Amino acid sequence: MYNVALRIVNFDDEAEDVLQEAFLDAFTRIENFRGDTTFGLWLKQIVINKSINYLRKRKVEFVNIEEVDVAQEMENDEEDLQWKVEEIREAITQLPDRYRVVLTLYLFEGYDHEEISHILKISESTSRTQYMRAKIKLNSLLVTRGV
Repeated sequence: MYNVALRIVNFDDEAEDVLQEAFLDAFTRIENFRGDTTFGLWLKQIVINKSINYLRKRKVEFVNIEEVDVAQEMENDEEDLQWKVEEIREAITQLPDRYRVVLTLYLFEGYDHEEISHILKISESTSRTQYMRAKIKLNSLLVTRGV
């Protein structure tokens, strides 16, 4: 759960705060757990929601882009490169919040763009655009590092 929070808020201290708030929230609302899913999934959703709320408190604005010419950007995404895990993790922490959150929710947490759009209160196309731009920015960061 800590890693989920850390990937979203990007700072150790904030991830610890989010995790503490999420556990407190989960334990005070344990009677609301219906058993439709596992307890772990229920808790993970609380952690994700708390992390995103924490970002909102930092006044992160998710750019709403409805129309984007993505054909050229997708060409850059076709190369299949082997990157070192630690360098990728470090590069991900350098992404702007709006990119890092969408990338994390999509790649690491397994949410689709429709779910991400509901969680972040952005359009589905904005989620897709932020994800694509996050990949391009991440690739750029890794290339400039010579990875």
